[in-house]
Formats: sequence, C-alpha cells, structure tokens
Amino acid sequence: MARNEQLIRQHKILQVLERFHFGRTLDEIRQELLDELGLSSLHQRTVRRDLEALQAAGFNIETYELPRGRVWKFGPGAKGTHKIAASATELIALSLSRDLLYPLAGTPFWLGIESFWNKLRDQLPDSVWSHYEKYRQALFVRGMPAKSYKPQHGVLETLHRSIQQHRVTEIEYQPIGKDAARRKIEPYAVVFYQSSLYIIAAAAEIAEESPERIRHWKLDRFIRATALDEWFKLPADFDLEQHFGESLGIFSAAGKAKNFKIRISARAAPWVIEDPWHPDQQTKRTDDGGIILTVKAAHELEIIPRVLSLGNEAEILAPVACRKRVAQMIQSMMERYAGD
Repeated sequence: MARNEQLIRQHKILQVLERFHFGRTLDEIRQELLDELGLSSLHQRTVRRDLEALQAAGFNIETYELPRGRVWKFGPGAKGTHKIAASATELIALSLSRDLLYPLAGTPFWLGIESFWNKLRDQLPDSVWSHYEKYRQALFVRGMPAKSYKPQHGVLETLHRSIQQHRVTEIEYQPIGKDAARRKIEPYAVVFYQSSLYIIAAAAEIAEESPERIRHWKLDRFIRATALDEWFKLPADFDLEQHFGESLGIFSAAGKAKNFKIRISARAAPWVIEDPWHPDQQTKRTDDGGIILTVKAAHELEIIPRVLSLGNEAEILAPVACRKRVAQMIQSMMERYAGD
C-alpha cells in the first residue's frame, strides 16, 4: 500500500476520534473510513495497526471496555498535556492558511503568524509534529505569486499604527505610469485581495461629502509613509462590507454597481458555472447550450479581463459602452499582430 494512503487513513482516524468523544469500536472506525475515504474494502487488522502506530507516535489514544465492546478514544491527556492544544484538523488547516498568506512574509501580520506557529512547534511532541510533516508531503498549495511584502514592512507598520490611532498619514505614492507624489490620507483598513494588500483610505484633500474621497491604495506602490500629529474621525456610517457592496474585486461598489450581461458559449459555460464570478450572479440557458450571464460589478475592469480570458467563447452584450471598449481593445490587438 502506498505510504501516502496510510498517512491519509491515519489522519482520518484522528478526525473520527475528535468527533466521537465517547469512542468508537474498531468496526465503527472501519466503517467511517470506508464511507469518508470512498474505500471498497478495509480490514479491521489494518485499522488496528493504524491506531497502534498513532499511539506509538505519541497520540494519547486509549481503549475502554464497554457493554457494546472495546472502544478506542482520546485519553484525558489528549488535549491537556500541552500549553497549546491543536487537533489534527486544526493543525493541518493552520499550515494551509500559513501557505496561503505567504505574500505577507516580513509584515507585522506574518510575524504574528510565525510567532504562533513557533509556539505550536515548541509545545507539540516531536512525534506528533513528525506525523503532520509527513501528511503535508501529500498536500500542497499552488498558484501563489512569487512576491513578498517584506520591503514594505516599515510602511505597513506605520499604516497599521495610523489605522489604530486614527492618525493622518503623509505618503509618497507612485501609481504605475505616473510620477511619485506626496499625499495625505486617512487610513481606515487593510484589505488582502488576490495576494495583494490594499489600504482603504480617504484622500485628505477631497471634500468629505464627495463619493470619490475614499480610495483604494495598493501597498506595492507606497514608497514611504509618515504618521503625522494630526488626527481624523472615522465616519460613523462607514462599513467596509457595504463599501465593497456587490463588487467582484477590489473596486468600491458603493452606489455605482451596475449589471453586466455576457453571452457564454456552450463550451465555456461549464467553467463559469463551476467557478462563479459572484455569489449573486444569474444565468439563463440559451438554445445552443450556452448561458447568458448577468452579474453586477463596480467597474468594467472587473469584467473585461474575465471575458477576454475566455477568448471567442464569451461576448459582452451590455452595457453598450463596455462592449465598445472591448471592441476597441480587440481591434488594437489585431493591428498589433497583423504584421505577423
């Protein structure tokens, strides 16, 4: 039997014992494994060997004789021996979360993650830790960008302090394709979106009643940040979730979200249904097997890249202005590649 199969089976046994505090018989554990792992067959001797291997690895698993037979369960020391207790499921979930947040390496947030991770490492027995490390060899996180916010550690630390203290902050900010400029902002929150950090902040020079006052500033474009001896008052009606509203991404949807209608071919429709663009999207089947997708977004740039990624399998129907924008982009691309 493959080594990974044994590790996965043992991990599932730990999950079963976590759920059933009063214990399970060998046959009951065997049946749980058959159901949850989709196995066609499994012998009780194999389950017993897995339980004994977990005991040898340091897990506090004990047996008790009950009227219904011998049961296996976690002993009283399973969650009380160490200063920090983590179940099998919790440790695996934490390690996956740590991988997903790797772009935060070097920031105050990452320092907190690493500090807690190291505490777990120090408190858990080596045998238990070894079991998780072996299990993680069969479980990977892919698709993360090769970026780190370590160079922005000082900037983020200043912004984080300004958010907590409601301090006006002077920044040097350089948008792509433009010169760097000094600005004063009133930072409200930090948002982690698609492996990038954004600062939600009000531009101090814009009037408070203006809907354009609150903007999203990408941390990658900050050159420096200095907390000033000036303070601001967070608007009483500001709500971050409401601010984003029905936005598909990082754009603000407050008061300006609109419907986009896209025709998706029969070939691409399963992809859009399998990976929805938004929880509230609407789809209507067409006679040729495709769909008409209706979805709200705050800005056309949240829609256009998704449509272009599907090539000629997708077509924007409305708004007309967005349709024309895509037509212009395609025409420009045709001219660029025409020489080839």
